[in-house]
Parts: sequence; C-alpha cells; structure tokens
Amino acid sequence: MNVLVTYDVNTETQAGRRRLHKVAKTCKNFGQRVQYSVFECRVNAAQYEDLVAKLKRIINPKSDSLRVYKLRGEREEFLETFGLDRHVDFDEPLVL
Repeated sequence: MNVLVTYDVNTETQAGRRRLHKVAKTCKNFGQRVQYSVFECRVNAAQYEDLVAKLKRIINPKSDSLRVYKLRGEREEFLETFGLDRHVDFDEPLVL
C-alpha cells in the first residue's frame, strides 16, 4: 500500500531536534522524502504496522504531530504534482 507520512516535530529543544532527526531517518527506511516533512512510502501491512509503531515511540504526543494517510490506487491516480517533484519511481529500471 502507498502511504503518505507527514510530521511536525517541535524543535525548540535539543530533544525535539533529535526526535525530528529520528522521525526522518525512520521514514527514510520505509520510503522517500518528497518534501521536508513529507515521505511517500510503499509498504505491506506488516511494514505499515512497524513504521507506525516506530514513529509513535519517537514523537512526543504533547508537542509533535504525525499524520499517516493510506492512499488508494497507484501514485498516478491519487497525485498531481506542480513544480519540482522529488519522487523516484523505484519500480522503473534504474539508469546510472
């Protein structure tokens, strides 16, 4: 399934900046960054549960916000982009 992960981590403290780094690193392990605090991930059900569990352990629910959208269909069906698109389709052949 395709999921969109967005987050807003309070970085007023050093602990918040560490959480921000950990959230980004965790998301990067499951998908790709498309904007500063937005990741697109393609995961199966077990990976989805793992991703959400890890992120919930990292964030501070009193000061941070985390949203995970489950997207239906293929990327081209639910997304229109305007301007720069940082997405890389890993299903396509990789040309070096």
